Amino acid sequence: MPQTLELQPFDRTNSEHIRAATDVWNSAVNVCLTISADFLAYNATPATGLSQEGRIALLDGDPAGFVLASVLPDEPLVTPPSLGWVDAIAVSLAARQQGIGAELLEWAEQWLAEQGCTAVTLGSSIRPFTPGLPVELRSEEFFTKRGYANPPGEETRQTVWDVSASLAGYTPPRSVHEIDGAVRPAHPGDEDALFAFLRREFPGRWRYEMEEYLHGGGRISDVMLLWTERGVDGFCQLTFEDSPRPMERYYPYSLPRPWGQLGPIGVSEDSRGRGYGAALLDAGLRRLHDNGVNGCVIDWTGLLDFYGKFGFTPYREYVRLIKRLA
Repeated sequence: MPQTLELQPFDRTNSEHIRAATDVWNSAVNVCLTISADFLAYNATPATGLSQEGRIALLDGDPAGFVLASVLPDEPLVTPPSLGWVDAIAVSLAARQQGIGAELLEWAEQWLAEQGCTAVTLGSSIRPFTPGLPVELRSEEFFTKRGYANPPGEETRQTVWDVSASLAGYTPPRSVHEIDGAVRPAHPGDEDALFAFLRREFPGRWRYEMEEYLHGGGRISDVMLLWTERGVDGFCQLTFEDSPRPMERYYPYSLPRPWGQLGPIGVSEDSRGRGYGAALLDAGLRRLHDNGVNGCVIDWTGLLDFYGKFGFTPYREYVRLIKRLA
């Protein structure tokens, strides 16, 4: 008998929906990209101004796939309001080759079009499952057949990387030198100085994400600040295994534990070229090392040479794909 496919609205408050989507994702990916129900619930937590909807595909009543899509219409400094995200899409291994993925993707594109989007990109959403499409999944052809291509103006395939290193024996490279400033962990009370810096230098996504992180109960001490005579001139964020931001969102499973993460990281535009970035990165890595971190990830970057000086090598590759919506 023909099997019956139903697309059911995803309810982020329903633990059975969270578990079903988690199980589908883990069936669809390799062991290096598995997630927990807590991680999926964290990524489905509402963010300020964000609209997110999803569907669970039921095949004869059993979960066989899911998709989440989102749009942030009122933060043009973070993302163009015309661009939406397919946050995550997966079909369980046993339900492949039945058109379920195509139907879920079509639903997501239609929903985003109804929100006013004229383009959609894979991954890289506000609480990202991935910064793009993981190359190791070998699913690029599925999307390119359905109109996904390089970002506008880019003739060559666009990729970004997670890079990783063992910090067990970390020592600073020669590129690190003394600067006219100091780097230390942020303390309660440093928030105003941090946000003044972010509004001045990084008013888009990094400012927005830091607001969300701290307003959601994140630890200010997970942030490192570079101070000069004019105040904060740089920052970087750290993730430990006990941080509110889940460590597993960086898929560190093949690295030696304890795990840690660094990023984003940035310094004032008029301070670049003076060694501030290297000093800030070194201070963050030394703090991770001093807290026992071994396997460390710096995610979502194209600066392979810069991080390579600190012992980081490519860990995971993602391709960036965008589709124009009719």
